[in-house]
Amino acid sequence: MGLPPPAPLLLGLLLLQGVLRPLWGDLVFIPAFIRMTGPAASASLVGRTEDVTVSLALLQDKEGKESGPSCGEGLLPVPACGVLTNETGEWSLTVTPSVVSTFSFQNALDVTVRMKRGLQRCFSETDSFSESPCIVQTLLVSASRNSSCLAHLLIRVEIYANSSLAHNASENVTVIPSQVYQPLGPCPCNLTANACDVRCCCDQECSSDLTELFREACFTGVFGGDVNPQFDQLCSVQEPYRTPGWFPFLCVQSSLANSPFLGYFYDGSVSSRQHIAFEVHLHTDYRDFSDFGYKQGDPVMTLDKAYLTIPQVSLAGQCMQDAPVAFLQNFDVLCATNLEVYQEQDDIINVKIKNGAVGGIVQPKVIYEEAADPDKFITSTEILFSNESTSRNVNVEEHYIFRWNNNTISEINVKIIRAEINAHQKGIMTQRFTVKFLSYNSDNEEEFSGNPGYQLGKPVRALNTNKMNNVTTLYLWQSAGRGLCTSATFKPILFGENALSGCLLEVGIHENCTRLRENAVELLDSLIQATHVAMRGNSDYNDPSDGWLEIIRVDAPDTVDPSAGANGSCMDIPTQLHIRILISDAGAVEGITQQEILGVQTRFSSVNWQFHCGLTCEDKADLLPVSASVQFIKIPAQVPRPLSRFQINFTEYDCNRNEVCWPQLLYPLTRYYQGEPYSQCVAKGLLLVSFFILAAFLSNPWTRTCRA
Repeated sequence: MGLPPPAPLLLGLLLLQGVLRPLWGDLVFIPAFIRMTGPAASASLVGRTEDVTVSLALLQDKEGKESGPSCGEGLLPVPACGVLTNETGEWSLTVTPSVVSTFSFQNALDVTVRMKRGLQRCFSETDSFSESPCIVQTLLVSASRNSSCLAHLLIRVEIYANSSLAHNASENVTVIPSQVYQPLGPCPCNLTANACDVRCCCDQECSSDLTELFREACFTGVFGGDVNPQFDQLCSVQEPYRTPGWFPFLCVQSSLANSPFLGYFYDGSVSSRQHIAFEVHLHTDYRDFSDFGYKQGDPVMTLDKAYLTIPQVSLAGQCMQDAPVAFLQNFDVLCATNLEVYQEQDDIINVKIKNGAVGGIVQPKVIYEEAADPDKFITSTEILFSNESTSRNVNVEEHYIFRWNNNTISEINVKIIRAEINAHQKGIMTQRFTVKFLSYNSDNEEEFSGNPGYQLGKPVRALNTNKMNNVTTLYLWQSAGRGLCTSATFKPILFGENALSGCLLEVGIHENCTRLRENAVELLDSLIQATHVAMRGNSDYNDPSDGWLEIIRVDAPDTVDPSAGANGSCMDIPTQLHIRILISDAGAVEGITQQEILGVQTRFSSVNWQFHCGLTCEDKADLLPVSASVQFIKIPAQVPRPLSRFQINFTEYDCNRNEVCWPQLLYPLTRYYQGEPYSQCVAKGLLLVSFFILAAFLSNPWTRTCRA
């Protein structure tokens, strides 16, 4: 067995000695060497630190030169501790007791060397990026007792310039060239001023040596500096084998400086941003165009040139008290309000609203009703008892009906449901606000879902021929609280919107399986209390032959379970209701595609239920999830025409794959144009052709022929 080599053995002994010195009580710096690249560096001095003096010295070579970039060949002198100081030129030394000792049985000191004047000397707004360090020095920190050196810390200072962090932002406004004649950024990847950006080959601040390091990984495209790409329509860039025969007649003769990105960026002024506290100011700029008639989406204005506001729910789910009412836009929202901060709004009966004509005013007609069950709107009630038993009225529901005629408002009817509560009552009150726009000649509050086709987001119209009040719709669940089916409310199915909803049904361990199936089927059938659905959005409820389709129902399978839930399990429990609605395009009205319903089918899906026990099966209710889904399936109204062999082989004539669409060259005369009846388009086209023929006959060649 051979001995280890001498060099590794000696290095290991020295390392072991350096590690064991603190254990013997000798002073030692941890670490003993630091390569410093910033304005400060720290180390720990451990051992017997009583009566120890720590000093700082700037080392010079034997020729008397300061250790720097030009004197790297010099030899450092042997350190001496005769003259000790804590400040050496630009450097200062700070010694503090360590909060956390490196060794629990010894004292420790934290030694910090810091530059006094920072790094300002490294940076200049006029100097370019330097590849060599701006500060190269060697510092020696010595620990001595009675002028006898006990430990040394050698610090090699190499600080490079970092202009991107040191330069202050310029107060001068950046001069932006005119984007009509020159792109805004000739080098968009140049993000750092007076510094080289890695992988940005168009950065003029990068030297050739630095650029060679990342030349193979440069940014490409517009971000990499290619702001004047050669576009395909130029006559000089087309490759011969890819150029079609007609290209020389339609190509563009233009210089390469005419970039397609000219004017691509926003041409606006540059101004400094004012930092202010977070404030939300709504409706500060009131634009009143109501004197010229309302358009859909315009805010309804009052006589005081203010918006008519009704609480609405924002996209974040918060209730906005001062939300404006938009013309011809209905909504039905619920707002939760704390009774402690509730404030009654101005009475709507005193508000005068512009009707959309010059000088026209409409006064709302208000009807007040008392809530039959105020506890239904207020939860977590708490009354602070006081000597005075006062009460106050709160609005729990507000229903607004606007009658419109063309672009004006002819009538406004408001029904407010109030509840009387104690003045000191606490809790959360749920308010409901509805706004509905109806035509002036509508006898009832019937609302169409489109005219004639369905509009996206409108309720699916349904009819129940088995009831006297046959007007209804299709519903989904809207869970609340714990998500139980007993507390869930209904929401209508909206045309064109696929949705999934559900609730939880409480089931006991000894539940009868037959009764469980009946309860589940009854619960799911409560969503479809209809026999027919409207084919169009304006089908007449009073005329069953006006486009009403019967719902196709697939009943749940009858299952006979002999166990009857004896072991806490049931087979084939219908828990899922699938509603499939077939829709298609049925033409267009004034260029707007009209959609209609072709059929509705409901189908059940069953699962095997098993009671879930914990450590022990207790006699408590288990939760069975019940769900319902609606899916709109769009089918073509007509079978699409198969592609011809020419269309399959020559894809450059495909309108969906190319910018040039030859089949639609005479677009107004083709079947693709639906803005006007086809007969009118043909008549206008023939009239235009006759004008061309007349112009051809009256031209110079024909005139000369007739004269001859």
